[in-house]
Amino acid sequence: MEISTLLLSAAVFIVSFVFLLPKAVKRVRFVQMVNKLPGPPSYPIIGNALEFNVPRNRLFQVFDNRTKKYGDIFRTWVGPIAQISLARPEYVEVILRDTKHLDKSFIYSLLRPWLGEGLITGTGDRWHSHRKLFTPTFHFKILDVFVDVFVEKSDILIKKLQLKMGGKDFDIYPFITKCALDIICETAMGIQMNAQEETHSEYVKAVYEISELSMQRLVRPWMHPNLIFYSTSKGKRYAECLNVLHSFTNNVSNEDIGYCPPGAFPTKVIRKRRALRLKKNEPAITNEEDELLGKKKRLAFLDLLLEAADNGANMSDVYIREEVDTFMFAGHDTTTAGICWLLFLLGSHPKIQDKVYEELDNIFQGSNRSATMRDLNEMKYLERCIKEALRLYPSVPLIGRVLKEDTKIGDYMLPAGCMINLQIYHVHRNSDQYSNPEVFDPDNFLPERVAKRHPYAYVPFSAGPRNCIGQKFALLEEKTVISSILRNFKVESVEQRKNLNLINELILRPESGIRVRLLPRGS
Repeated sequence: MEISTLLLSAAVFIVSFVFLLPKAVKRVRFVQMVNKLPGPPSYPIIGNALEFNVPRNRLFQVFDNRTKKYGDIFRTWVGPIAQISLARPEYVEVILRDTKHLDKSFIYSLLRPWLGEGLITGTGDRWHSHRKLFTPTFHFKILDVFVDVFVEKSDILIKKLQLKMGGKDFDIYPFITKCALDIICETAMGIQMNAQEETHSEYVKAVYEISELSMQRLVRPWMHPNLIFYSTSKGKRYAECLNVLHSFTNNVSNEDIGYCPPGAFPTKVIRKRRALRLKKNEPAITNEEDELLGKKKRLAFLDLLLEAADNGANMSDVYIREEVDTFMFAGHDTTTAGICWLLFLLGSHPKIQDKVYEELDNIFQGSNRSATMRDLNEMKYLERCIKEALRLYPSVPLIGRVLKEDTKIGDYMLPAGCMINLQIYHVHRNSDQYSNPEVFDPDNFLPERVAKRHPYAYVPFSAGPRNCIGQKFALLEEKTVISSILRNFKVESVEQRKNLNLINELILRPESGIRVRLLPRGS
């Protein structure tokens, strides 16, 4: 071998050694710090991934059993990715209150093909600017207008449910899903989807499938690379679901702007609504004359984004699409789960259901008039029931963040770069915060009880600077839909809680839906 070749080889080796050694030392330190935490034994390369290779309906049980076995702070490895699970309010507070740890964990990157860089998945300056821009969107006056939509869609729901009344049990989940989809489509995009008039929704099916496929991909590290994932049958189905969510049927014209067929996505709607605004020369959103006359201008979230763009905000059609898509997902799937879980719990606790109805009867005095914002604000006991249902069954059972710097939590120093799993489902079951954590007890949210609890013992909408921007919207929607149902029907749950199997995907759902019987109110 020539001397020049030897020298070149030696130089390459030395450069590689000098470059890789610090990374290797850093990685060894990282692994040692993580492995000081309790957790299951892991295998080289794949970590604990094999434990997640279970059927979809057993995945929640794996997570639940781990927490019960290893406690309030433990580690797992998904391939080379370290995940630290936290299940105590004090631990969760350290992450949620700190602006250093705002970035979401790896699972959210798997949603970016769908949601882009919207409020759920976004990071950095763009997320900060959009968050600041959207906060006024949910002030009282706009929410008051949205209540009209809640009422209209709830009235349609009642007519559909009346056909199911009479003692025979059925799954109410699809009915609530379509109602919530109609609500979010009109409040987010300003168009009527009429999902409740359809027997099947490709949009809903695609949302469910993409949620399941994202979770399956997350726990299988060999499917993380795009090249591998999209060559599999699961990846191809994921792409098909994306096409459903990111497409708009061709038969929607400018004249049909008020109607959006089920399965539609707002790409064309954005362009058409922008053109319609220009054609009509619509005035700014805050119109003093309308306010003086007491008119309610029917606005959608999309209108507010277009208004912001017209006023100079950096809001391209792509940005707007991503934010509307985020609201479409977060605004229908989470509220559907919240409403259905409460209906199940009220159907299992008739005395509590009677107290809710008594409150409603006091508010409406036997009339069948529609609910107003004032009525909804008076539903204090129903609100406590909603909060208690969200405690037991938080719509989002887990939040993921990235640790940006070494941070001490409990007795452990956690290294920067860890994926942090904030296990909301288990945080809500701390026995030192709730005396009977598995019991459905709306009095858990009496003011005096709330005051005694840790402020992060109840975080169904997250907390801190990245909390859910739409939580007031969700609470008003749930109050409207549930009060409409209970004013018309008695709800009886068919199944017992112990027999329900939970599906742990993006949203916490019951595997078999929510089977109920509806009896006419007054029977």
